[in-house]
Amino acid sequence: MPSEKVLLQKQALVADLTEKLNGAAASVVVDYSGITVADDTQLRRKLREAGVEYAVVKNTLLGRAADNAGYGDLKNVLEGATAIAISNDDALAPAKVLCEYAEKHDNFKIKAGIFEGKVVTDATVKELSKVPPREVLLSMFLGGLTATIGNLARALNAVAEKQGGEAPAAEA
Repeated sequence: MPSEKVLLQKQALVADLTEKLNGAAASVVVDYSGITVADDTQLRRKLREAGVEYAVVKNTLLGRAADNAGYGDLKNVLEGATAIAISNDDALAPAKVLCEYAEKHDNFKIKAGIFEGKVVTDATVKELSKVPPREVLLSMFLGGLTATIGNLARALNAVAEKQGGEAPAAEA
């Protein structure tokens, strides 16, 4: 039986982890076994640059925190060496950084993730890592919107010309 001091420390860790899971935009759980210290340092640097918090956690503590936060399904993957990456701002950042890293290191495995309030599989995390950044998606949307408006203007101009009238000059 652990001492009361140790028990209080563990309860505080679980409470802190529960709070982080509840406030996170997304989280990814990984199996980090077999990576070198140098590789781990490099990974942590990339995650920090992306604004992602990364920590090695005990499976039992993460399991309790997941239960408290309503992500009990996450407990199914909590075996072996476990670390979690949590992002409060960019929901895709942990998936992008960790999946890129996992492609280069065979012994580094994605276990699962939490995205939009749901526990997702490793395959879903890998798919999310392929989604373009927000800025690219916005530019694609605006490009499509601009093309649609241009096509509408040309169609209206063609209808006006067909009816025999001169089309009014289009303003830029």
